[in-house]
Amino acid sequence: MKKIVFLLVAAFSLSMVAQDQVTEGIIITKTTMSSDNEQAQAQFDMVGEMLTTTYFKDKNSRGELNSPMSGNVITINNDSESKMLVLMDNPMMGKKYMLTDTTEAKELAKDVVVTEGEEVKTVLGYECKQYIVKMSQNGSDVEMVMFTTEAIPVASQQTSGLGDKLKGFPLHMTMKVNQMGTDMVIISEVTEIKKETVSEDKFKVVVPEGYEKMEGQ
Repeated sequence: MKKIVFLLVAAFSLSMVAQDQVTEGIIITKTTMSSDNEQAQAQFDMVGEMLTTTYFKDKNSRGELNSPMSGNVITINNDSESKMLVLMDNPMMGKKYMLTDTTEAKELAKDVVVTEGEEVKTVLGYECKQYIVKMSQNGSDVEMVMFTTEAIPVASQQTSGLGDKLKGFPLHMTMKVNQMGTDMVIISEVTEIKKETVSEDKFKVVVPEGYEKMEGQ
């Protein structure tokens, strides 16, 4: 279950010559969810599109998402400290946090199958390579098809635990999840990349007051 949460939490944040590396800035990602289950689809329709803002600098990243379904979710991936902190402020669950050693997360990902695909997709002028990620645990099957660019040399919330199995930042991702017999499809696509200066304070791994550790972590 830990691996499922690790991959799903984050699921909720130019021209062709623009292949020069971008090491600092802001990325805006649009995410939509769908299901053949009428009940689930009705909930997704109420939520609509979700926007995630990701701040990145060198190999550190911070994703911020705010939606009616998830509440406020902040995911900080500090590469220099090998730590990932997830802060969730959910109307139903309250304020919870999950702190993960990304070195351990890479160990957990050993049985995750990552295959390099043959397709190439261009997103915002960046040429992206295809990767197919598959895993199964506790009755939930997850398949992710990612198109990543090595022009942004930072791990995203979805890829920080995969180590050397996958290179680059995903600019387009389709995630298929089967949980308790319900099929869900989550599509995330980067809609904007801004080259801006980002403060180091964004990547501090500090749990604010009032947050409780998530059960089962």
